[in-house]
Amino acid sequence: MQLLTVRQSASETPPHRRRGPARVLPALLAAALALVSPALAGCASGGGSSSDARHPDGTVVRVPQDFPSVQKAVDVAHEGDTVLVSPGTYRESVRITKPRIVLRGTDRNTVVLDGGVRLVNGVTVTGPGSVVENLTVHGYLANGVLFTGVTDEKLQQRGAGGSAYNPLDTTRFPALQGFRATKVTAYNNGLYGIYAFDARAGVIEDSYASGGADSGVYVGQCKPCDTLVRGNTVERNAVGIEITNASDNLYFLGNRVVGNRVGVTVNSNDLEALAPQHGAVIAGNAVTDNNASDTPEQADGGFGIGIGIGGGTANRVERNLVKGNRSAGVIVTDPPGHPAAGNRIQGNHAEGNGVDLVLASADAGNCFTGNSAPGQPATQSPESLEAQAACDAQSRSPLTAGRAAPVQAPPGVPFSQVQAPPAQPSLPDPNAPGRPATDLPGPVDPDAYPLPATADAVLKR
Repeated sequence: MQLLTVRQSASETPPHRRRGPARVLPALLAAALALVSPALAGCASGGGSSSDARHPDGTVVRVPQDFPSVQKAVDVAHEGDTVLVSPGTYRESVRITKPRIVLRGTDRNTVVLDGGVRLVNGVTVTGPGSVVENLTVHGYLANGVLFTGVTDEKLQQRGAGGSAYNPLDTTRFPALQGFRATKVTAYNNGLYGIYAFDARAGVIEDSYASGGADSGVYVGQCKPCDTLVRGNTVERNAVGIEITNASDNLYFLGNRVVGNRVGVTVNSNDLEALAPQHGAVIAGNAVTDNNASDTPEQADGGFGIGIGIGGGTANRVERNLVKGNRSAGVIVTDPPGHPAAGNRIQGNHAEGNGVDLVLASADAGNCFTGNSAPGQPATQSPESLEAQAACDAQSRSPLTAGRAAPVQAPPGVPFSQVQAPPAQPSLPDPNAPGRPATDLPGPVDPDAYPLPATADAVLKR
């Protein structure tokens, strides 16, 4: 099975991706965009700053106390300001184009941006150093929160940062420098919950993503990425965490990835820019029971996989709890044109999967060592994989390609009908001064993230 992750939702088709030269806008999204009048477009997706709007005293702009909509407050805010949003449901899309804006809810669970399965993106951030935190975003046809250097709004309206399966023009659209998502709840969105595309020097932390028809958290097309994804919960997505053509100084640490169709994918893809993928560290995560049927369909048909590397290179997969995934715990494969190479799978606890460890690639220096639970040898394909492809081996014999356990994926559900999440922890002091996304991610120590004992223990460090 190829792990180039392409998704589709079950019925209200969002802008999903297909194997082919271009992404196809489905009927629902096209109809939605056609119905947006110029006046409504300014309201729904962010117009220019109003010349009449008066900035309040200080560095905090409040919604609805100062301005009735989030977008109007963002338009008036100065660089470095905090836009502080009080509880309510805001049926709008928001675009943050100024640098160092902090968009924050006063309560994570009751400050809600609602796309109504009609608007395309929830919050689109192109302003360097800007932040989205302590709020909920759901019901958008494409993305809940999008961080991107693609500043062309027409390309953004295609739903995925504008790549449209054409190589990213990195000269026209240099990467967004500096971003942060903290304590964001993103659920039931038609592509990604939290999406960093053509963006670097960022952090996605302590957030929750479910009901993503593509993936809950996605980091793609950055090199170097200089990005840290830590302490998040992703569940009931087609894929929990997706990493495509994202390379170097990239860390996924201490996340809870449970009850998706596929847990984590690491991909190289020639249909987009910056392939091959290289150099991510995936450590200290719980990746368990990714066999959920109450999820949007995964368009490649993937189901029951914990961690899949499809053509990724020189990645480290260490100290993860990988358990209860019906097809494979950790699997390494070769998509066309991108042999997986130099991946190090070491010190994980792989137990109770269809096959715990699978090397289904051409064996270009991928290694597996010490991935068994205490007293429970990991199941392996090919047999004796860890003996033949040990990470400290001086030489080894060629291996035949292994196979995952065959699993029939059940039908999915529409992304908008995935179960809503429970309340999530809010910021302890929403009135504290805003902290823009500068000098991120800071020092990162993967060794500080131990092997979790259980899926629930991973967030209690």
